[in-house]
Amino acid sequence: MEIKKVVIIGSGTMGSGIAAHLCNANIPVTLLDLTTEISQKAKERIQKSRPPLLIDKTKIDDIVVGNINDDFDVVKDADWIVEAVVERIDIKHKIYEKIFKSRKSGAIVSSNTSSIPIKILSEKLTDVEKKDFCITHFFNPVRYMGLLEIVKNENNDLGKINSLKKFCEQELGKGAIVCNDTPGFLGNRIGVFAMQVAMTEAFRMKLSIEEADAVFGRPMGIPKTGVFGLYDLIGIDLMADVLKSFIKELPKSDPFQIVAKEIPLITKLINTGYTGRKGKGGFYRMNKQNNLKILEAINLESGEYFATKKIDLGIETVNLNLLINRKDKYGEYAWSVISKIIKYASSLVPGITDKFNDIDEAMRLGFNWAMGPFEMLKSIGVKNFFNRIDDFKNNKFLENLSKSKNENFYGERQKYTDIETLGKIKPKAIKVDKNKSADIYRFKDFNIVEFTTKACALNYDSMDALKNATDKPLIIINESMQFSAGVNLTYTMEFADKGDFKSIEKFIKYFQETCKHLKYSDHPVISAPSGLVLGGGEEVAIQSNFVVSHTNIVMGLVETGVGLVPAGGGCKEVLWRWSQTPEAKKDPDYAPLNVFNIIGYAKTATSTVEAVPLKFLRPEDKKVMNRNSLFEVSRKLIEENKDFTPSKECTFNLSGKPLKEKMIKVLEKLYNEKVILDHGIEVGKELANVLSGGNTTIDKTLSEDDLYKLELESFMRLIETKKTQERIKHTLATGKPLVN
Repeated sequence: MEIKKVVIIGSGTMGSGIAAHLCNANIPVTLLDLTTEISQKAKERIQKSRPPLLIDKTKIDDIVVGNINDDFDVVKDADWIVEAVVERIDIKHKIYEKIFKSRKSGAIVSSNTSSIPIKILSEKLTDVEKKDFCITHFFNPVRYMGLLEIVKNENNDLGKINSLKKFCEQELGKGAIVCNDTPGFLGNRIGVFAMQVAMTEAFRMKLSIEEADAVFGRPMGIPKTGVFGLYDLIGIDLMADVLKSFIKELPKSDPFQIVAKEIPLITKLINTGYTGRKGKGGFYRMNKQNNLKILEAINLESGEYFATKKIDLGIETVNLNLLINRKDKYGEYAWSVISKIIKYASSLVPGITDKFNDIDEAMRLGFNWAMGPFEMLKSIGVKNFFNRIDDFKNNKFLENLSKSKNENFYGERQKYTDIETLGKIKPKAIKVDKNKSADIYRFKDFNIVEFTTKACALNYDSMDALKNATDKPLIIINESMQFSAGVNLTYTMEFADKGDFKSIEKFIKYFQETCKHLKYSDHPVISAPSGLVLGGGEEVAIQSNFVVSHTNIVMGLVETGVGLVPAGGGCKEVLWRWSQTPEAKKDPDYAPLNVFNIIGYAKTATSTVEAVPLKFLRPEDKKVMNRNSLFEVSRKLIEENKDFTPSKECTFNLSGKPLKEKMIKVLEKLYNEKVILDHGIEVGKELANVLSGGNTTIDKTLSEDDLYKLELESFMRLIETKKTQERIKHTLATGKPLVN
């Protein structure tokens, strides 16, 4: 069936989030609540939300609001009606009665519940009504969380369920996983269990919360919040309620019962208002001392707070074997947590879902894990895993695997979707090269480069991989959540601290050469970004011949924030794009002044819609809702451009000194208003020097190489200053810019 109109009943956090995302997909949607005033306020929250729920805020009025008394007739024309009211079964049953009396024949009705079993939700429905009823459990925030769980009942029309799944994948960009009606469904069942294991083991082993979060974090492929940080983010009191629900719903023999037991310290925190970030603090809190904000962590034994201590495990990227084989408490903790997660997840197959791959995908999409439990097992190695574990009775999956010892048990990744994803295609490729920072995969008629560093930061090895892969059409794409957060600043500062600026200059030159090589390659180069596309990452993307971008990107040239200017061709490329506008044809200063404003303020786009007017993306660049579609669309571009010829090099006519003076006046105004300080002036002057063309005049034509040279010279002058180095070190230490 075709879904052309949707009605959402309930305008709370989830209902409004679903409505906003349908609006993002250009699907007509009506949002109803008890009163129109309530749904109108929800609409206003959508408009003001941070991070933004709408890709294009100008489309806010595409969401129609109303109330369930006066406007319920809209249900008659809807192809899909989503119930998102409070988690009270009596209220939901009344809503369903009203919906099924009004809906047109065959229209899908679903609940967004996160906890109530479909058996209970549908107990008052007829068999015919059950046929069109399911759970569509979106994760919050709806725009950004990739997972959607579709929970079926025994009466469902599976053809219709599959149609809904396809719609949610293709139109809404979700990883839609069909699962069975079990407590917590799929993602939360495994995710919450993992959190509890990580927490209870930290208590048992007497680890500090900083130590636990350092292990149960980036080295394990889990977001940097770790377990205690995540508890604070979700809300300690909310987590307590979730656990009570699991304890009630799950059988006494389920291992969840052990890890979900009440912990006295958590009870104390809740009772004293320490419920996490929404309360006075939680496991972490921000405390003021001498007008300074100090981040403190609670001691799990004493309950007292102390200033946090940074724990450095010396592991930059996900490496489970390195982690679990450490001969210290961190290795012991990592193995204990990982092995328990694998054991629990494998014990639920096939009950919770028919395919174990679904569990992995749910953890990637719903909890932002780099790999799910079964990928963890694959990474550790079957033999290695069973050499260290001996207790897996009544676990059919592990029993069978222990007998077969099949290291290749995993099979095809992302079985849940029909989309030809990067995860599916990689096993079919030949890995022709691998270095510390990137992998090159070769197919019959194209290559793939995948960055593998932390945040996909760029260095010499990254550049080598890009250069070496242009003998065929090239797709630059990552399975990680980020395309690239830019050049590796830690790497750069290692040279700066030694006073070895020649090495920095050599690298920047090589970066420029690589970007130019990509732009004018004999074969098409396609960048397929998602997540962060910042600094050097944006310079790679913007100088690719084609871009296929996920709608939820954060894109920009942010170098001024660390006291630098873009030096990989970013200034040059954005300047050229702005110079092609009708306004720039009339006024030669129009383009550089606009670019000065964009780069000077380190402006970023938080969607493809925002990226186009800033010229970070072109109108013709492809935009996709589903991150998994990046590869498929990129490959089609290769097929469509078999007769590709590189474009001609750009040229520039810039005003030079008079233009630079205009820019300096802007800087002086900002300085007088204390928007920028001393070094802000210096950084701005260097940016002005690049964008004005240096010592040029309007009648002189500059080449791309001339602009690359200006970028390099300004970059080098800034990196040699103490204040830029202070900015870089501060950002590396805190993740925040320093104004100096």
